[in-house]
Order: sequence, then structure tokens, then C-alpha cells
Amino acid sequence: MSIESAALQRVKPSPTIAVSAKARQLKAEGRDIISLAAGEPDFDTPDNVKAAAIKAIQDGKTKYTDVDGIPELKQAICAKFKRENNLDYKPSQINVSPGGKPVIYNALVATLSPGDEVVIPTPYWVSYPDMVLLAGGEPVFAHADDSTGFRLTPEALEAAITPRTKWLILNSPSNPSGAAYSKADLRGLADVLLRHPQVWVLTDDMYEHLMYDGFEFATIAEVEPKLYDRTLTMNGVSKAYAMTGWRIGYAAGPEALIKAMAKVESQSTSNPSSISQWAAVEALNGPQDFIKERAAAFEVRRDLVVSMLNQASGLKCPKPEGAFYVDPSCAGTIGKTTPTGKVIETDEDFASELLSAEGVAVVHGEAFGLSPFFRISYATSAEILEDACGRIQRFCASLT
Repeated sequence: MSIESAALQRVKPSPTIAVSAKARQLKAEGRDIISLAAGEPDFDTPDNVKAAAIKAIQDGKTKYTDVDGIPELKQAICAKFKRENNLDYKPSQINVSPGGKPVIYNALVATLSPGDEVVIPTPYWVSYPDMVLLAGGEPVFAHADDSTGFRLTPEALEAAITPRTKWLILNSPSNPSGAAYSKADLRGLADVLLRHPQVWVLTDDMYEHLMYDGFEFATIAEVEPKLYDRTLTMNGVSKAYAMTGWRIGYAAGPEALIKAMAKVESQSTSNPSSISQWAAVEALNGPQDFIKERAAAFEVRRDLVVSMLNQASGLKCPKPEGAFYVDPSCAGTIGKTTPTGKVIETDEDFASELLSAEGVAVVHGEAFGLSPFFRISYATSAEILEDACGRIQRFCASLT
């Protein structure tokens, strides 16, 4: 008899965390491992943000706070949305949670009833479907792939919506593909959503500041103000400010939804770390110049990885608009055989054999709902990326 609840039995552990753990284990055993699995900037948290956290400790700001965020952070978030997204919110429309993942989870738990459907474009961040399942809903996958630039089309969205649809989850720039939606792309999706007033939009803008080639970021409530009252716009400090371990995510939306999310938070995690909240205030209100500098560094890394992967036999790697991932196709390796006699039948086989043969950890595409692809995070140094991509080229060349 399993100790797991029926709800927990519907989900699986995070594949990206599992791959990272496997890579750490092999490294501890003495293997020469390069892990390109984790979605975490290699840059350090800015010094002014660290200083704000230290000051918070010294000032005794180490007690419980309001469940869904201190007033100063909510004000900073309101200012950010106005400054960067032309969106007006009041503090009562802001939720702060211990990370971006709890923001999404709390919203789904607060709103989903059994049988409610959530439209999720493929490829998707691994946690979206499982959070829907844990919340009692049903994920409905709307297909997108490299033929659409990994972007959901209005036609695919229309086909996925039913009378039971409660949410659409959008992620731009995307994890795992790095694809981003232009204002015109969002306009097409908004036109569909306006025909279906029962559908709410959860837009995950976590990679907003990592855009390349002059691509202009847009978010759907900005593009279509008529969707403002049924859109939850989610973001956080983890990627742009290199604050993954600080665990601060935030969102803005209608007051009734924000109140419901706080109710969930009050009976689960309670408030985010008080120290992290004060650090996030400084991150949002302080100097922002370094963000563009770091984005420029990521763009150079992207170009390196895309170029080297496209030189590997059997791989095809599109150039993404943002984030710090690429999602190359390994279709050209399917059916080939490794020097040890293993036939590559799936993208999971490709990732497994690559790790075994060359010590490079990537995440197979099936984990993101789209095969035969695999995800690489290029949030590491150019030297490491060049080494890793050289190993991938060698592995691909060894297949017969």
C-alpha cells in the first residue's frame, strides 16, 4: 500500500532536478561531468542586494511578515510593473511568494476544481502539468514545435479550448525553448481569448530581461487591456538578478484572485523570508544597468552554443529570442548506434548515452512534452560551453 495520496500519484518528480542530481552524483564519484541541466545564472547576486540583506539582518528585520509580502516590496513591484510593462497595479493586487513556483501553484490550487482544464503549450516547463494535476485540474497540451518557432498559434489555442478550460499558461521567453512572443503574436492569442471569457491567463514572465537581437518584450495584459481583469502576470528576481536561492517570486492580478492566493499561502508556506524580501526591494528599486550587461553576455553564449550544435552531426538548433536555453532537435540521431552498441531510439536515450560517453548532462525533450529534442542551459562560462559542445559534437560523430 502506497503512502502517497491519490493526487501525488498523478505526478512525477521534476526531471530537471533529477538530471542535476545525477550529474552531481557522477561528479562526486570522480567523473569529469559538465552539467547543462540547471536553469540558474552563473552570475552572482549584485553587491547592493547582498548589502540590503545584511542590513535587514542587522536591523532586526527577521520576524514574520504579512503572509504575501511586506508593503515596501509590494510598492516596489507596483513601480516595476508601471516602469517596465506600462501596467497599473495597487499593492492589494500583488502577491509575493517564496519563489516563482509557489506563485503558480498557489494560483492553481486557489482556482481549480476537479475537471477544470488548463491549456499548456508544448514544449513546456516541466512543472506546469504536474502542478495542475496536484491542484486537481487536467492539463491540455496545445502543440507547438520548431515549425512555429516553438510559439503557440491562435489556431492551436482555439482548438485546445473547451467549456471546461479555466486557464491558459503562457511562458515568454520560454523555458525550455527560449522562444518569445512578440506583440503581434500576443495580439493573435488575445483575439482568441476575447472569444472565450471563461479562460484566465497566467503569464510567466520570469525571463523578461533576457532578450536578444533587439527583441522587444511584451506581456499580454499590456497588449490587450481587456484581458487585464483575468490575467495573472507572474515574475520574480531569480533570473534577472541572479537570486535563485533567495526564493522570491511575485505576481499581479485581480484583487479577488490575489486574496485567494494569500489564503492558500497562509495555510502552506506562510510568508517568504523577511531577509529575502528586503533584498528584493533593493533589487527592484536599485541600479538596473547590470541587467543589460549580463544579457549581452548571455547573447554571446547563445550564439556560441547554437553555432557549435548546428555543426554536430544529426542535430538542428534554432536560435532562440531569449532566456538562457536552447532546445535542439536530435531527430537526426534517432536510429543510430553508439560505439558500445546501444541504439538511440528516443531523446532520453540520446541524453543518457551522452552523459555516459562524454559526461555532458542535458535534459531530454520528452520531459518538456516535445520529442525528439533536448534542452541545454547556457548559463555558464563560454569556456565550459565550448568544451561541452565539443564533447556533444564528438558524441554525435561517433554514432553510426
